[in-house]
Amino acid sequence: MKAVVFAAAVMTSAAVAHAGEMMKGMDMKDMSPSAMAKDAKTSRHTAKGTVKSIDSRTGTVTLDHEAVKSLNWPAMTMAFKVQDKALMDKLTQGKKVEVEFEQRGKDYVITGAK
Repeated sequence: MKAVVFAAAVMTSAAVAHAGEMMKGMDMKDMSPSAMAKDAKTSRHTAKGTVKSIDSRTGTVTLDHEAVKSLNWPAMTMAFKVQDKALMDKLTQGKKVEVEFEQRGKDYVITGAK
């Protein structure tokens, strides 16, 4: 029985030592939730299209846009929320625009326009 306990202790010690060696090169401070959150940057996308309609009450703009390669989207017409109400001045009905947007939850939000 003593031999079995001794063998288990030796094997456990060896496994712990091996794990310690494997982790030597790892910087564990980078594994904190705040560090991982910083790494999960919001992806920004661009789309070219024509403003079909504007709803200043809800802060949305409907665009008939070209394909968005970064999202594998085909060309389509869809509504976007607008982050800054001042951007609404750049998004007039019938105008051809290029917008920068990002996904926030279920919404796609325009963060810039030219």
